[in-house]
Amino acid sequence: MSASSVNRRRILSLWLPRLPIDRLQRFFGSAGLGKANHEPSIVVIKDNNALVIHALDEAAERLGLYIGQPLANARAMCPDLKVFDADVVADAKTLGDIADWCDRFTPLVALDPPHGLFLDITGCAHLFGGEAALLTTLVRALARQGFAVSAAIAGTSVCARTLTRQASGTIVADGEEAAAISAFPVSALGAGEVTTTGLRRAGLKTIGDVAARAPGEITARFGARFSTLLAHALGQGDAPINPRKPLPDYIVEKRFAEPIATDTMIAMTLSRLADTLIASMEKQGKGARRLEAAFFRTDGVVRAIMVETGRPVTRSDVIDRLFRERLDALADPLDPGFGFDMVRLSASRTEIVVQEQRDLDAHVHDNDELAALIDRIAARIGGKRVVVHLPQDTHIPESAVLAAPAQHHLTAAMQAEWPARAESEPPLRPLRLFDKPEPIKVPFATVPDGPPHQFTWRRALHAVVRVEGPERVAMEWWRQDGKQLTRDYFRIEDAEGLRFWIFRDGLYEGECFDADGKPVPPGWYVHGLFA
Repeated sequence: MSASSVNRRRILSLWLPRLPIDRLQRFFGSAGLGKANHEPSIVVIKDNNALVIHALDEAAERLGLYIGQPLANARAMCPDLKVFDADVVADAKTLGDIADWCDRFTPLVALDPPHGLFLDITGCAHLFGGEAALLTTLVRALARQGFAVSAAIAGTSVCARTLTRQASGTIVADGEEAAAISAFPVSALGAGEVTTTGLRRAGLKTIGDVAARAPGEITARFGARFSTLLAHALGQGDAPINPRKPLPDYIVEKRFAEPIATDTMIAMTLSRLADTLIASMEKQGKGARRLEAAFFRTDGVVRAIMVETGRPVTRSDVIDRLFRERLDALADPLDPGFGFDMVRLSASRTEIVVQEQRDLDAHVHDNDELAALIDRIAARIGGKRVVVHLPQDTHIPESAVLAAPAQHHLTAAMQAEWPARAESEPPLRPLRLFDKPEPIKVPFATVPDGPPHQFTWRRALHAVVRVEGPERVAMEWWRQDGKQLTRDYFRIEDAEGLRFWIFRDGLYEGECFDADGKPVPPGWYVHGLFA
């Protein structure tokens, strides 16, 4: 193999032609119903207000049924046909689960909807004994899970995809794509019915016939998109696949000849992988901010657990502690089934570690302990539930504070400057506000901008004895779109000594009108309570 071909990509294409029916048969098998008693089975979908065959099993195919055939015609050929409705959402989820399982071979897995996948196996096939051994292992494993599979390997994704439809199991060496597919019919390119019909009418029945014509002639007749598709199928360049997950910065994994299932072995494996991961990152002076542990079960189920940290992690014992907290707090426990045959630990987000003076600076130690505590709590209950509050430059009470995830904004929260409180004076605003201001009934108030003399809140009457205010808050005109009104806030104390923060929403005879344009009294609300 030449030096230039060594750097060429190698793409493995998977096609599951019976995915909808295989999914249903797997479900019936797990429910104890068998595979529909080996009756011919099909999945139908509505197309142009008619039900047509969307997928079928081998028994139905042997009877001469085919995809796209109307259901009425199929029933006429086979009255005992087992018919199921298509569920494209469930099929897509199953395809995604298979893609997760394929991550064991390469992290670069892309969807080829509706029933296909692309795996970029460049540089990793030797880990599985070569391309032929990898292809055989993958196909056999999916077949054991109950799926009909077609697979092929080539230097381009289009060529590999074409081979899966025509010559499953084929492995094409780099540079031999054109010869490998020249005898296939033009429909194998998947260019669409209109283009395929046009090619046949022009006398171009095979891919080789089309490739023999001048590129300019093909482009002028069938468009640049088809010309590009043909060039990629022939191995003349290729568009990159779009992996469904971004490639992590660091990956370490452990495969087992005998699956593991005990908590002790799982914890020990994670600990060893954490040591290896930290050693790899340490060489480049980096620490992990987002970590993911993936557990691959022998039956194809994959479970992924993710933790995030507020600061770059550079110690394996911290990783152990975070994953223990996360695993212990799972609402759906980690079920090993018949065991895990592979465990992978990856760092999907890393940062350069900034060295700090830690021996003499007590604040650095305090910050580290606080960040570690936040990470442990976030691993147990979720990062979005651990928040810090940041001040916002606005006079709108409900917008004056922003709740942000503590792991990502701890430093900003520690450096935030809040308005200073005057000594020996009560607070101007309550510490806690209601999520939504609650309406109150005010029989009468001093007009135009005075407080109420009494009000009813939660069916209790409160007589006002002391008042401070008003504090007028005009809404931000560049955000309100004319919908928010001017507010006058009052600090109210009733006869029982309870203190409220209430406001009038709108100005008398200035902002509140009914549908006929007549002035109406503004509304009153309680927004918070003082301690």
